[in-house]
Amino acid sequence: MPKEVQTSESVPRPIKVMLVQMKPTIGEKEANFNIFKKFINRARKEEVNLIVFPELSATGYLCYDSYYTLAEPIPGPLTTKVAKLVEGSTVHVIFGMPEASTEIGGALYNSVVLIGGKRGLIGKYRKWFLPGHSVFDEKRYFTPGTKAEVFSTCLGNIGLSICYDIYFPELARLLATNGAEILVYPTASPSARRDFFEVLTRARAIENGVFVILCNLAGVEENLLFWGGSHIISPSGAVVVKSKYDEEDVVVAELDLSEAERVRPFLPMLSKDFRREIYEQLAKHEESLEPEKKS
Repeated sequence: MPKEVQTSESVPRPIKVMLVQMKPTIGEKEANFNIFKKFINRARKEEVNLIVFPELSATGYLCYDSYYTLAEPIPGPLTTKVAKLVEGSTVHVIFGMPEASTEIGGALYNSVVLIGGKRGLIGKYRKWFLPGHSVFDEKRYFTPGTKAEVFSTCLGNIGLSICYDIYFPELARLLATNGAEILVYPTASPSARRDFFEVLTRARAIENGVFVILCNLAGVEENLLFWGGSHIISPSGAVVVKSKYDEEDVVVAELDLSEAERVRPFLPMLSKDFRREIYEQLAKHEESLEPEKKS
């Protein structure tokens, strides 16, 4: 059974979520912060509880070697500025940024942060799975993360992942079994991957009995078109809301987290049909691959 993540805060029902499908200006953190500011101010006026921006929305995706000068520690100047925008409110913000490590000199992470109006910086997540194929070159710049935490908030229990992470069902399952009620995927997905992501978000929602939120970049960076299409999937696999394809867009939806309680008895993959043995065998298989990985 999923763990219960305790919180002393009251949980609004339903929660109101805004997805900001944006086209960042590459390398211009101040310009992109101003986009954050515009929509966070709107979220406060519209009593939105959670606003989500895409992967690396603070800088743009194709920054190449500029990541080294654009990256900041977490907490740092950018997270402090965003925290001030929501201070004293019930608004929570999730956005992506390049993180400069304070533990390893020169190391960078592709990270997302979660900030709440009453608590400030609640947590961060460093992308586990870094694509290094096709048009992607993340392995050249970023170090993989190693932690998958579930963050307890007054909105519910939130698990964070990023883009390519969604291809790995074991990561979503880990978050769900640790109590996540909402899985959030800020993404920078190009148009060639649209069909994959629209299947994978539904799969992750159904197999774990959770809401899945995907917020994608939109528009063109150099010759790379991001397909937009940001959306929310319910625990039953239904599309709750969806943004336009290819262009900037903003959508708002209300989520009733108690839906998971109604769905899970009929989709009992995390309860009576969960098989620990599968994961034990996967771990053994991983151990058998270690010599090959090191060679």
